[in-house]
Amino acid sequence: MDRNKSLGYLVAHLNVELQNALDQRLKRYQLDIKLWPVLFSLLEEEGVSQTVLSKRCDVAHYTMTRLLDQLQTQGLIIRHQEADNRRTFQIFLTDTAKALEQDLIREAERVNEHFLNELAEDEHILLITLLNKINRF
Repeated sequence: MDRNKSLGYLVAHLNVELQNALDQRLKRYQLDIKLWPVLFSLLEEEGVSQTVLSKRCDVAHYTMTRLLDQLQTQGLIIRHQEADNRRTFQIFLTDTAKALEQDLIREAERVNEHFLNELAEDEHILLITLLNKINRF
């Protein structure tokens, strides 16, 4: 199979390029790319459990624990223990993280724009539509 016709190769290669570009931009905020999915998910919806975040970010529970520990150390999240289940914590962004929201979203948008600029507007829309269809979102 030609690698330029392999969906897996093409998506993986693009993913590496996207992550590297965003990682460079996140470093300005003392963040790295592995924290981005968690922050992005919490920017969409706070107060979810670690288990929910693990599923949304496609990472193992123990990995999510380490990511949340790092975000907490950086003062970007707080954990609230649920009253009815002492083993479950709801995760919330701190005011510090919320103050970064617009900047972080703009950095991600700039990376997207950089890569999507290679496409015409209708191609851009089609690409996003097809990726969502494949991912079943």
